[in-house]
Amino acid sequence: MSNNVDINNRPDYDHVIQDIADYVLNYKVSSKEALNTARNCLIDTLGCGLLALRFPECSKLLGPIVAGTIVPNGARVPGTSLVLDPVKAAWDIGCIIRWLDYNDTWLAAEWGHPSDNLGAILAVADHLSQVRLSKGEQPLKMREVLEAMIMAHEIQGVIALKNSFNRVGLCHVLLVRVASTAVATKMMGGNKQQIMAAISQAWVDGSALRTYRHAPNAGSRKSWAAGDATSRAVHLADISMRGEMGIPSVLTAPQWGFYDVSFSKTNKDQALKPEAERQFLFTQDYGSYVMENILFKISFPAEFHAQTAAEASVILHPQVKDRLADIDKIVVRTHESAIRIISKTGSLANAADRDHCLQYMIAVPLIFGNLTADHYEDEFHNAHPIIDELRNKMHIVEDARFTKEYLEDDKRSIANAIQVFFKDGSSTEDIVIEYPVGHRRRREEGIPLLEQKFKANLASRFENKQCHTIFTLCKNQTALEAMPVNSFMDLFVIE
Repeated sequence: MSNNVDINNRPDYDHVIQDIADYVLNYKVSSKEALNTARNCLIDTLGCGLLALRFPECSKLLGPIVAGTIVPNGARVPGTSLVLDPVKAAWDIGCIIRWLDYNDTWLAAEWGHPSDNLGAILAVADHLSQVRLSKGEQPLKMREVLEAMIMAHEIQGVIALKNSFNRVGLCHVLLVRVASTAVATKMMGGNKQQIMAAISQAWVDGSALRTYRHAPNAGSRKSWAAGDATSRAVHLADISMRGEMGIPSVLTAPQWGFYDVSFSKTNKDQALKPEAERQFLFTQDYGSYVMENILFKISFPAEFHAQTAAEASVILHPQVKDRLADIDKIVVRTHESAIRIISKTGSLANAADRDHCLQYMIAVPLIFGNLTADHYEDEFHNAHPIIDELRNKMHIVEDARFTKEYLEDDKRSIANAIQVFFKDGSSTEDIVIEYPVGHRRRREEGIPLLEQKFKANLASRFENKQCHTIFTLCKNQTALEAMPVNSFMDLFVIE
């Protein structure tokens, strides 16, 4: 008798795939809060991309695969003169917006940056709009971009709520590829079968390992991994629109499906687990929850688990700046996820290593009173050995309450507490910051700062007049939503 893996009856698509397809096809975005937050997410994400163009290690990766390639109706890369096919444009846009790790974040059982999906969304929207215009048709409007952002955020974020990919060694950009594939196929005009086929291809690709995000291998791939995921998403959407078949039970197929192959720590562990524990857990339907609750990185270009730590360090700076040599120890109370992802001892090899080191992101503002992207560069680090001296004096301790409230739906805090002890027995106060400025609980305080951040990022690339034009448009929800995508992208071209 054949066992189950040999049965060749082609199944229906896995329910996870069907649910995503139904959502992108049928959900009507009505939340004003979600649309307004998406607008702020758009400007913050683009601003971070513009700022990243100042860094040669980022800009050297941009441009066509074959120099001199001319693409009719090609997609533009904001802040450049590049006109590329939408697959490479998604890569480039995704690369610049993630390079500095300075825009939105989602923290749950899995971590990630849903704004990464903008690489695919903008590239596809710009290309489709120009194609439509060439045929005498109406281009897409920016409202459609904002709606696609809300949906991509939701897909990535809802899957991440209760399902930890990092615990089995997989990188969260897998969820970027899945979400981007779904919305890109929908934007291209895909029907349910085409969208499901594309999503199944995204899952069957498996996942990159997290190796490049952790000691001792942390490096710059973490800055272009999301661009790679969005680029792949556009490619999968394209071939699915051309009629490529899907893989219906890509998640649930015994032995060969994603659950059995990838969603377990080891094959031994997998064999011991009940089948239900090897499948995704969902506690809510798709809507607009993730965009409404997204976390903005406003104050510091720092991995999000360290945002409140950096804020506490800035507060402590006046108390310690003249007593650095007298510090005996620095006690840092934090949550478990911060310890697992960014607590590092020993040497730090490069900027990408430093901007994912909790101790480094505490030491710099303690010493200098601020933390900027330039503070991660080799030249700065090598000139200030005191940074590593302070890192070596830090004691990282898990606070059980911080860990618990990090995962609570009505809190989702990202708490850190820092206290500095001196050799003479004195100490600073214990500074506790539970919610960063970019948290939903601090929106009123955060949005004016986010807008100032956008202005500064625009000024890093454009003249004053163009900065004013872009900022004025982006501040006006109604005007932005009504604007053709191609006209919006025109504003970000550098001749």
